[in-house]
Amino acid sequence: MIRIEAYDAAWSDHFAELGGRLREALGSVALRIDHIGSTAVPGLAAKPVIDIQISVTALEPVDPFRIPLEGLGYVYRADNPERTKRYFRERPGDPRTHIHVRKLGSFSQQFPLLLRDYLRAHPAELAPYERLKRELAAQHPHDGAAYTEAKLPWFWQTIRRADTWSQQTAWEPGPSDA
Repeated sequence: MIRIEAYDAAWSDHFAELGGRLREALGSVALRIDHIGSTAVPGLAAKPVIDIQISVTALEPVDPFRIPLEGLGYVYRADNPERTKRYFRERPGDPRTHIHVRKLGSFSQQFPLLLRDYLRAHPAELAPYERLKRELAAQHPHDGAAYTEAKLPWFWQTIRRADTWSQQTAWEPGPSDA
């Protein structure tokens, strides 16, 4: 069931704990480890899922990051259709965590960092996005794919504004979160 919750500062603490474990397990294989998604934006309501992006030199071979992540209990989703990332989830019963492994410098790696930083810098964007998420969760309470698909127009409109902002501010990702 898709459930949108009010922002919880504990999400940041939970990421810090997970990020430390990931950094220890992955070492230099992880060029960056970042808290992404709605739980990474203070004040934004979200599904209580910690999204983590791990940036690596290459997506193949997978073993340099797959073996350490599986050692921490994450489940590799080799059937993920998105070919610009490798995707891992929590074990059943563990707190919800999505790990997105992406190639450093790729569009798919930069996109969530730019969107996160743009939303952090533009708090007026949060309330309309929250309303949209709550409406879509009510419309698609048991269909994550439909929920995500319905958010796409908002994402593309917002990333256009974020791109303009990035050009005006010479945005670059800050240091890795972990």
